[in-house]
Amino acid sequence: MISKITDRITLISEADPDSDLFEARYPIPEGITYNTYVVEGEKTALLDAADAGTTGEWVADLKRVLDGRRLDYFVVHHMEPDHSANIGTVLSLFPGVRIVTSAKAVVMMSQFMNRDMSPLCDVVREGDVLDLGGPRLRFVDAMMVHWPEVMMSYEETEGVLFSADAFGRFGPYDPSYDWLSGARRYYMNIVGKFGPMVRRVLSKLSAFDIAKICPLHGCVLDSDIPGYLAHYDVWSSYRPETEGVAIIYVSFYGNTRRAAEMLDGILRGKGAETQVVDLVRTDVSYALEAAFRYSRMVVLAPSYEGGLAPQMDAFLTDIGGKMYQSRKVGIVENGTFGPCSGKFMAKHLGGMENVEIVEPRITIHSAVSPENEAQIAALADSILG
Repeated sequence: MISKITDRITLISEADPDSDLFEARYPIPEGITYNTYVVEGEKTALLDAADAGTTGEWVADLKRVLDGRRLDYFVVHHMEPDHSANIGTVLSLFPGVRIVTSAKAVVMMSQFMNRDMSPLCDVVREGDVLDLGGPRLRFVDAMMVHWPEVMMSYEETEGVLFSADAFGRFGPYDPSYDWLSGARRYYMNIVGKFGPMVRRVLSKLSAFDIAKICPLHGCVLDSDIPGYLAHYDVWSSYRPETEGVAIIYVSFYGNTRRAAEMLDGILRGKGAETQVVDLVRTDVSYALEAAFRYSRMVVLAPSYEGGLAPQMDAFLTDIGGKMYQSRKVGIVENGTFGPCSGKFMAKHLGGMENVEIVEPRITIHSAVSPENEAQIAALADSILG
């Protein structure tokens, strides 16, 4: 897809509706897009490239946009292969083009290309400007958002931020598609570990008058820019976005599920917003999104082989690695003999910053008992307290 962003900036967005996983891990049932941009002044620059799976369509669209014009510069903001796999294609199509990128990216590029790429590259640093004779790209160091070599660039004359992977989202290129629904899971799972680095970049961006944000995935953002920045401010600080309770559970035979559903009903009856996630049938990336979105969480899982149900173990490992913090959490364990999952869940949570495990910690012996029902009601009160 080709679309004019401004008179001097053109978007080339290639859809990838057929891939079922992003980064070989995250389900993308609605696909994803790979965005590149052409900026034209007295000189012309291509900003980033597309995934190898879309090479044919992308090359055809790029040729259509350039319409025989010379390509002077190829700006590489990010070396992850879904954006850099076509570096060789660009070099073959446009001999003599100068690659503009960070010093760290040159090293990575040489690794991917299996040759020294430094003679073909012009290295830029924080604050450097690429003057295209009209448009001016000012570079912003965005280290670890979410790779160490990442740069953003800000087109000074029209206020357009080329944000690399930041502000991207899962889903199609469709302006009517809810940005938040695709961007939250994208951020939490892919960028979320690096909150302090995101905040560092947000501080830099506050000096710019941003009219549009052009990410490498998803739609160009051209309205409510403060709103998008505000979401990244909340997410990068690990503050909850929504007051409510994420109820994350594993159930083998339906008994732990019954406890989760009972808790959900009580909480909703008290006016609380909830989200229930079955880890057996839901990819962990959705559970992680829910955990970080809400201000509170309850985890429920059976014991398994003298330990913790593996789905819950993987989930708690994942959110710990993504810096889950500053939440109230309740624990419900189940076990027919030797229930022990609670202590393993508590061990995971105890290693996270400022996570408060609330009482009562509930043990179900096989099936929910009348005593458990009373405990679940008490847990609902304490998790909201």
